[in-house]
Amino acid sequence: QVQVVESGGGMVQAGDSLRLSCAASKRTSSNNAMGWFRQAPGKEREFVASISWRGDRTSYADSVKGRFTISRDNAKNTLYLQMNSLKPEDTAVYYCAVSRYSYSGGDSAQYNYWGQGTQVTVSS
Repeated sequence: QVQVVESGGGMVQAGDSLRLSCAASKRTSSNNAMGWFRQAPGKEREFVASISWRGDRTSYADSVKGRFTISRDNAKNTLYLQMNSLKPEDTAVYYCAVSRYSYSGGDSAQYNYWGQGTQVTVSS
């Protein structure tokens, strides 16, 4: 069983930056891609970014390209999401997920372990 715990959310103003972290309970370098998803009030959960287990492949939603950067430190079993130039529309609960595969994109069905989420609120 893998447990994932997100941290780093908070309330910021438009244009500010935040870095989310996700700690996994087991050695996620064992061929597991990881990703970030988010869910805004009244909306369905959507893909934000993903990274291969080696960290050499990444994928981003169009809405965050150029502003968000996903990275991982397998020695620390930790996933990161650096979020810059935040906008009010980035307000959501952000979820970390571990994939069944070595690389995954935005298909949530490929992810079998999920965290409880961390709230990010961006005011205008």
